[in-house]
Amino acid sequence: MPNLDIAMPIALFATIMVALYLNRRVEGKLMATVEKKEFKARDIVLLAAFIVIMITAISYTAIFNPGGITESVLLVLFLSSYTMLLFTFSYVFSNTSRKRAQVISAGFGVASLAFGFAGLTAPLSDAYTTLRIAVFFALAICCFGIAAYMQKKPVVQKKGRWYLAAQPPALFLSLIIFFNILYGGAVEIWQPYLMDVFGFTFAVLIILYLSSLFNWKTVGIFAALLTVIDIILVIGTGTMVTAAKQFTGLGLPVLVYLPNFPLIYNMEGLIQYRGLGLGDFFFAGILLVQTYKKFGKKTALAAASAMAVAFGIWEAYLSEVLAALEPIVGREIGGFPGTLMIICGWVPVVAVAWLLQKKNSAPSIKPAAVETESSPNPQ
Repeated sequence: MPNLDIAMPIALFATIMVALYLNRRVEGKLMATVEKKEFKARDIVLLAAFIVIMITAISYTAIFNPGGITESVLLVLFLSSYTMLLFTFSYVFSNTSRKRAQVISAGFGVASLAFGFAGLTAPLSDAYTTLRIAVFFALAICCFGIAAYMQKKPVVQKKGRWYLAAQPPALFLSLIIFFNILYGGAVEIWQPYLMDVFGFTFAVLIILYLSSLFNWKTVGIFAALLTVIDIILVIGTGTMVTAAKQFTGLGLPVLVYLPNFPLIYNMEGLIQYRGLGLGDFFFAGILLVQTYKKFGKKTALAAASAMAVAFGIWEAYLSEVLAALEPIVGREIGGFPGTLMIICGWVPVVAVAWLLQKKNSAPSIKPAAVETESSPNPQ
């Protein structure tokens, strides 16, 4: 019996549409950061090989050395990557007007105060409460101080403001450290709530940052390679599932978890959640951006809708699909390749758009006009 879920398909559709909307407005600035370079076919193959090596290494390390130094290395590596991504985006767009910059800085100050006061409540109290409150209050003071400092700066500033760009990554690091790594409160607020917020944020940022590196040719190669790799690593070897569990166990926002809606309860009476990796959001996002550039707005909207619908259909029958595959594979399959679910919706729309474009661009052959000489009028 199919288990309908509309939460994740809607989230997928909304995320990639937001990324497409923002990409049309920020692509110029972001292309300057990568010097208007594009991936070549060779680069796509190397990127795919790197993904395979990284996922396999992380998976087997987690199997043979669980809880070892690898977890610390992964934590530092990914936190550094997320921090640099946030800082880069923030810095690129930090040369805004003084008033807007002050509002943004004050907003981060208010958010820091809110999390600081939240740490005072009993459900969130633990051994690190004093340190947590001190850090968030100090961050709030810095943000408000920067807002006041900018009053002395020019109304319009052409250069980026590093002190403004540093605030988003500072808040992110404070949250993941004091509500995930150094946290022993009775109520979990990082997983899945804050982790989902940052998961969606990073999904959009990654699409925006990397979509300009692709073109129509390379995105096709990437889509084919990544789908095959995803099938092998998820269904064939299972290393992708193991790596995903390793990441989420550390609290890293590499997946988005949403409750199945309509609500479904498991055997323990808990609400069943669905998860989708940031790589799948990125995959759908770059397909959508390149579809928009190739075929226009209407086809892009149709492609986004088709990807979400196809994903929802696969998701509804996922238990039956896995039950049929597990005897063939000979083991329990802990997930399903999201790229396959997404590309099943994208390919038909793009194929129809390509055929229509080819038909409309074909030169039409018109019959030549035949001129006949009229016979002279009889006298």
